[in-house]
Amino acid sequence: MKSPNRFIAALVALTAVLAAAATGLLLFAPGAAAAGAVAGTSSLAPEAWSFGLIGAALATGLSSLGAGFAVAKVGTAAIGALAEKPELFGRLLIFVGLAEGIAIYGLIVSILILNRLV
Repeated sequence: MKSPNRFIAALVALTAVLAAAATGLLLFAPGAAAAGAVAGTSSLAPEAWSFGLIGAALATGLSSLGAGFAVAKVGTAAIGALAEKPELFGRLLIFVGLAEGIAIYGLIVSILILNRLV
């Protein structure tokens, strides 16, 4: 009974570390963008750089959360249907793949945003 609790605690700790690292990057990115503007490598204001990074992070993060929620709901229903009719495997796999596509679209949008920053 204790191993699921340890797994959840480790997952929460990992999430906290990643959130702290992302916050640190967000705080230090305007300074790096200003240094790049002085050197002539970037023509964006530090605020624009920060908002671009926030937009890319939100696109990736929220689309991944949405895809995870969709896969959880569709996957649960697919397993239930697969238990009753095993011949539906191919059709159900397509539905789960469509739900995962949401995360891929968010990643593509974030790559496009980051390409506009450079």
